[in-house]
Amino acid sequence: MNSCCKINGCNNEPKILAVIFDLDGTLLDTERATRGVLKDFLGKYGKEVNKEREENKRLGMTQKESAALIVKDYQLSLTPDQFIKEINPLYIQRWWREAKALPGANRIIKHFVKNGVPLALASNSLREYIYAKIPHHKGWTESFSVILGNDQVKFGKPAPDLFEEAAKRMGVNAMNCLVFEDSLVGVKAAHAAKTKIVAVPSRGESDCCKLANVTLNSLLEFQPELWGLPPFDDWVDNALPIEPIHLSGLYVTGSLLETKENLAFGIPDQVIGIYFGWAKVDADRNLKTLVSISLDLSSVSYKKVNVWFIDANTDIESELQMQISLVGYIRAWDNKKLGSVEMEKLEEYKSIAKASLDLPSFSSF
Repeated sequence: MNSCCKINGCNNEPKILAVIFDLDGTLLDTERATRGVLKDFLGKYGKEVNKEREENKRLGMTQKESAALIVKDYQLSLTPDQFIKEINPLYIQRWWREAKALPGANRIIKHFVKNGVPLALASNSLREYIYAKIPHHKGWTESFSVILGNDQVKFGKPAPDLFEEAAKRMGVNAMNCLVFEDSLVGVKAAHAAKTKIVAVPSRGESDCCKLANVTLNSLLEFQPELWGLPPFDDWVDNALPIEPIHLSGLYVTGSLLETKENLAFGIPDQVIGIYFGWAKVDADRNLKTLVSISLDLSSVSYKKVNVWFIDANTDIESELQMQISLVGYIRAWDNKKLGSVEMEKLEEYKSIAKASLDLPSFSSF
């Protein structure tokens, strides 16, 4: 998903003085952390989850709106408040244990803090739920000078209140803020507040690009200098060290493979691009690998994952299960088919990956 809107570089454009982040789906992978909670809860009441009904249906809603819809859809003998009271402890437990930072989230927060860019967090969750999600992510709580939930303003998203209030508390005009969002509801709110908008859409939220200034597949694609903000300085030659992304349950034969769909389902929406890392194929072999992860809207799993072994003579003759740890990022990648031009680029990426994996920045993982 390339940028589908423009970054206006006119001299009279408002200068970016502060940054506001959404939380769920933008910085934290809370959706996968809580997958199965609703199914288990409904099972206690003799109900089954309707997968088609649940697919992204409530993305961007407040919890109260979501609860009212669930109670109605599944004809539960509960009020929305009773539903919330019963299910919340299950969500909080999962948020605390399993809500992982999305690729590039820690990097971008640390970068802005290091360079003195004021940060705010503005979520459609209640404030108490925000604090159930972020404390175990090192440095996050103290990195944001403002943390707002939808219970602290008159109207939640898609109204502009959260972003306008966050800007006000940071002492800047909303027009001087850059907002990161993953949902259309959030993008609408940011647009109404007249902020600049970077959309990093979750699955099914591609309409974000209609209102956003730029749309990215991943926070790793963000270029601060395009917004007049200090550039990143953490690239090692042509590659970026990243927090490891672990892929498991993958079977491989030969030097190139396409994953089975259950693996692609386990990858967060914002993991798109050209990566490299280590593949553990048996007890004593770790092989250098190049991995492309791209969108594939024709697939049920929404992703297409290709893996190439970089080391010479490493074709796998029989089908083996392996685990992959991605430790480096090279660039965005949207190609579904590999033509001659793409194959030439692929050889270049293999060279970058092979050289990088010999460096301490990457081999230490």
